[in-house]
Amino acid sequence: MSEWKLYNQNFTSRLLLGTAAYPTVDVLQSSIQAAQPAMMTVSLRRQGAAGANYGEGLWSLLRDLAIPVLPNTAGCLSVQEAVTTAQMAREVFATDWIKLELIGDDDTLQPDVFQLVKAAQILIHDGFKVLPYCTEDLIACRRLLEVGCEALMPWAAPIGTGLGVVHEYALRVLRERLPSVPLIVDAGLGLPSQAAQVMEWGFDGVLLNTAVSRSGRPVLMAEAFAQAVVAGRLAFEAEPVIPRQHAQASTPTVGQPFWHHQEYGQQV
Repeated sequence: MSEWKLYNQNFTSRLLLGTAAYPTVDVLQSSIQAAQPAMMTVSLRRQGAAGANYGEGLWSLLRDLAIPVLPNTAGCLSVQEAVTTAQMAREVFATDWIKLELIGDDDTLQPDVFQLVKAAQILIHDGFKVLPYCTEDLIACRRLLEVGCEALMPWAAPIGTGLGVVHEYALRVLRERLPSVPLIVDAGLGLPSQAAQVMEWGFDGVLLNTAVSRSGRPVLMAEAFAQAVVAGRLAFEAEPVIPRQHAQASTPTVGQPFWHHQEYGQQV
């Protein structure tokens, strides 16, 4: 499987893994080791609070693992809130990378694409490597590219639903119309087969959290998704056959021991 590039940095793994809602830090660590992700996402708000979720155990794990951390601005509802959270995350995690989340609806957790563009522009001007969590809307994605984003993270379905790809047409059009832009499918995937599917369409990576952390056996599920992402990408690079409406024989006829032909009006 080929390497890929985000903001001039090369990665081998095409799987990004969230760190929220695992039953224990040990399960999280084992899941990370099974998945070998390119990056781990972490929320400054959630992990910064004393005693929240995994407490000091997560901080120790983040320090010990050699996998890059991708802070996110989860829970932010305004441009100023997102920008401030990103700036704080840069100080805490010592990285210019940021997954930019700016939610516009409490029920669907759908990104507010209008404020998202404004926040992205401010952060890019401030030197951040912005990975915006966005919808599959082509025009909104173009606006994000115009303000300087070099990669996008369109959703497959609302966060945590596990529905898989809800709007296949829009997502595939996005891939077709932005062929050279790194696109990471973020949110809504629930099964490894769904991850393999989007990778077969030519997407560059997937980001997972709930599908792994809330499964019955997170470590096993992390391994399953890792293998699915590899399989899907290899299938894309292998150039799959084009679907056809009619059958086409695949078995060669040369050297067959029996065949039928017409000779002097008799079938032999």
